[in-house]
Amino acid sequence: MDKTLPLHLCHVHNFSIIINRSYAILHSIAIAFLIYYRVSFLFQETKNRTIPTLPWLLIFTFELLLSLAWLLRQAYGWRPVSRTVFPERLPGDDILPAIDVFICTADPSKEPTVEVMNTVISAMALDYPLEKLHVYLSDDGGSDVTLLGAKEAWNFARSWIPFCRRYGIKTSCPEAYFSGPGDDHGDFQCSEFKAEWRKIEKKYETFRERVTRARGEHCKVAEAAAATTNSRDHPAVIKVIQDYSNEELQEDQVEMPLLVYVSREKRPSHHHNFKAGALNVLLRVSAMMSNSPYILVLDCDMYCNDPTSARQAMCYHFDPEISPSLAFVQFPQTFRNISEDDIYDSQIRSLFKIHWHGLDGLRGPFLSGTNFYLKRAALWDSFSTQEGIDLAALKRSFGPSNEFIKALGQDYKPTFINDGESSSMLLEEAKVLASSSYENQTTWGTKVGFMYFCVLEDYLTGFVLHRKGWKSVYLNPPRPQFLGTSTTNFNDRSIQWTRCASGLVEVAISRFCPLIYGPLRLSLLQTMCYAELAFLPLLSCLPLWGFALIPQLCLLNGIPLYPEVSDPNFSIFLFIFVSSLSKSLYEILITGGRIRTWKNEWRIWMIKAVTCLSYGSLDAVLLKLGMREASFLPTNKVTDYEQFKLYEMGVFDFRAATMFLAPLATIIQVNVASIVGGVVRIMVMEDNGDQWKKMVGQIFLSFYILITNYAVIEGMIIRKDKASIPSSVTLLSAVFSVIILSLGSSILY
Repeated sequence: MDKTLPLHLCHVHNFSIIINRSYAILHSIAIAFLIYYRVSFLFQETKNRTIPTLPWLLIFTFELLLSLAWLLRQAYGWRPVSRTVFPERLPGDDILPAIDVFICTADPSKEPTVEVMNTVISAMALDYPLEKLHVYLSDDGGSDVTLLGAKEAWNFARSWIPFCRRYGIKTSCPEAYFSGPGDDHGDFQCSEFKAEWRKIEKKYETFRERVTRARGEHCKVAEAAAATTNSRDHPAVIKVIQDYSNEELQEDQVEMPLLVYVSREKRPSHHHNFKAGALNVLLRVSAMMSNSPYILVLDCDMYCNDPTSARQAMCYHFDPEISPSLAFVQFPQTFRNISEDDIYDSQIRSLFKIHWHGLDGLRGPFLSGTNFYLKRAALWDSFSTQEGIDLAALKRSFGPSNEFIKALGQDYKPTFINDGESSSMLLEEAKVLASSSYENQTTWGTKVGFMYFCVLEDYLTGFVLHRKGWKSVYLNPPRPQFLGTSTTNFNDRSIQWTRCASGLVEVAISRFCPLIYGPLRLSLLQTMCYAELAFLPLLSCLPLWGFALIPQLCLLNGIPLYPEVSDPNFSIFLFIFVSSLSKSLYEILITGGRIRTWKNEWRIWMIKAVTCLSYGSLDAVLLKLGMREASFLPTNKVTDYEQFKLYEMGVFDFRAATMFLAPLATIIQVNVASIVGGVVRIMVMEDNGDQWKKMVGQIFLSFYILITNYAVIEGMIIRKDKASIPSSVTLLSAVFSVIILSLGSSILY
């Protein structure tokens, strides 16, 4: 390594900083004028008021909540940066540290085994010293087909890894390679390459057929057996994948990364803590078997799209100036199945293209669940490295295993070998570490390892790490380092949003609330970012429900909530509205989006707020009150080609639960009734001109909601296909609308 040349560079986005801070100043001034306008009305003498106080007070409350959300969000734009790395300047392979790769799967019926194994193979094919690469596959379902798939993947990887290294193949995921456009397929003019390519392709087809057939048989058996017993009640299984009764493999020895299948013990009497529990088991098991100082965590459908990601991450972890305080290097989540319209915002554009760059300019991005290279030592509680601490104290944190406690030492080197007595003893000890009762009376998940407090273990774990003084880095190279499969239908996306919202609100209303738990250890701006995300569901669903109903009910009943068009105060509301839309459009355009993207994101934000974020917030409150238990349903990653076709066409698929559809249909009907009833009411009044001027703001708001959500209207009235909104939901929503309109008329006066 040439010490005169840096391993990485940080680029500050000065132009974006000027735009963001100027916008923040102007918008905050407008909000201050809005608050003054509302407060001055409330302090008027009661006898001078011609408008009921309650609706004004309600709409002012919702405006304050949206303003608070906006204020917290400004921290993201304070100092956005981007980064460049130079992996070619790293030292030789003999000096690079070892890496453990953690891949989690839970249900082969929802997570196709072939797809999971492609992720495993791509991780094994990383451009890194093979003896320093160890891949651990966690199977929370305890499925035989996943174990079989791991063996088949190891078998195929014996041919795939040498092929990729020999010809410099960047697309190390075989499924993506053989089905891709061909820009990374090598030199087909070379007869040697062409012959080997065909041989490898044939082997992959054989591998794919075997795994697909096994999964099909497994799904039939699981369906016949009601499918739940084995996945929730099974012993620990740990297998080191290696040669298994194959003479051809024994004759052709190939250097391979370590591949370990881990299925932790699960019992109904012990809470398994979802993905965080699986990751903590992998932490313990891997410490016994490889104990690599760095860990790459991947979702089971997020394959390595560029084998150099490990070396790119090491440009930071290997830098002596940054490494001592660096906990993890985060790469973005990028998806290969995103359509041009992306009507459900499946790419999560604002997070990975805007907000995470802003966080990187503070002390680093949040932990994002997958695609991060993490320093193992960051997950051990700080006192574990202190000298003179007694063994009993260590066992209270790390459990009763003496062998595991030895692994906490930085000089510990596992003695694992592929066979022999020492290997058998080590595997037995690893099974103890994977038992359901091992964490009893320890601080796993509260002080050690990945956090257990909510279903969003990534958000909370990152928050705790940053609070302890660790930093992180966001690296977004031109070539996506990892590619995954996102949900592309409304029902699955809604379930995913609801789960995320529940986890975030759990943190917001707990002792880990960023506004309470963060300020003493984090900077103000970083605290604002964590608080913005934690309170996002509440600060979106409450105001959106208010703006979707209160102005409309007041319009129907002739109650003005906004100044007349001729009143100078009207420009305050107009400026805030135009300013918000313009800023979001600017962010979309600079990240390569289009006006259609801007329209889709505003619509999906409204839809999420009144459905998923509302249900998620309610779910978190019920959990806090002890009225229900936490649950976690894996996202269905099996592609429904009919639904995916609609997604590619930009057509909403409303084949979702009634709980997600009814609120949308109800709001649309309330807005239609209010705008029609309000306009008719104005037309029959004597003082038409003055009344029109007073109601322009509310008429426009209802019209904007209807236009933006035209897809919902289309699904209710125009479309007649099976992906439209069912008539039963429309009728049920009509009943809700009548109730809301009736109660609103009596309450708001």
